[in-house]
Amino acid sequence: MPTWQKATVVEVRRETPNAKTFRLKLPAVSTHVAGQYYVLRLTADDGYTAQRDYSVASVPGSDLVDLTVELLPGGEVSEFLHEVVEVGDELEVRGPIGGWFAWRGDTPALGVAGGSGVVPLMSMLRLSRQRDPGLFRLLISARRPADLYYADEVVGPRTTVAYTRQTPPDWPRPAGRLTAEDVAAVLEPDQTVFVCGTPPFCDHATDLLIGQGVATERIRVERFGPS
Repeated sequence: MPTWQKATVVEVRRETPNAKTFRLKLPAVSTHVAGQYYVLRLTADDGYTAQRDYSVASVPGSDLVDLTVELLPGGEVSEFLHEVVEVGDELEVRGPIGGWFAWRGDTPALGVAGGSGVVPLMSMLRLSRQRDPGLFRLLISARRPADLYYADEVVGPRTTVAYTRQTPPDWPRPAGRLTAEDVAAVLEPDQTVFVCGTPPFCDHATDLLIGQGVATERIRVERFGPS
């Protein structure tokens, strides 16, 4: 397993009212594959520790990694990161970790994200834009425009955004949950499909994919929730 290492916070960027991206400088180049995660550990003065897993949003091949963290009410790690951590602070991390939910950027793939589930898929999208934009497509479900992660970057010809509660003015798709039509519009032959979000979202998205004839062995799911 990877060992713990010290990473320095070099940038803190707000993504949504409840999410921030922390750019960390590692001692060496990260060997992560798009979709993998790092474990982040906090240690109190009395020796108490708390740790959480955070997906990497940045492209492999740099000593800088982006971890986007949603602020969870009562979340001891997310609250500390949001309210205390500043540029120049050091954080303990261990990784990269994960082999099942990972994409090397050399085969057709589709990402289906619910809310903050877009974080590991953003690494895949960024990787595909560098190497071969035709290999990856992304379908995102967000509640409203203010909740869309990476809003200034994520929108593009291979990205579809479905808002569930509120849409921007003149948005072509009415607000609502993902539908079979949404999924059918982004499916292409031989894709591996990466689904990430809350358990209810992942179940719904998986049902839609199977309903469109996607074989279960082509679907990889990563669920998350409060710790």
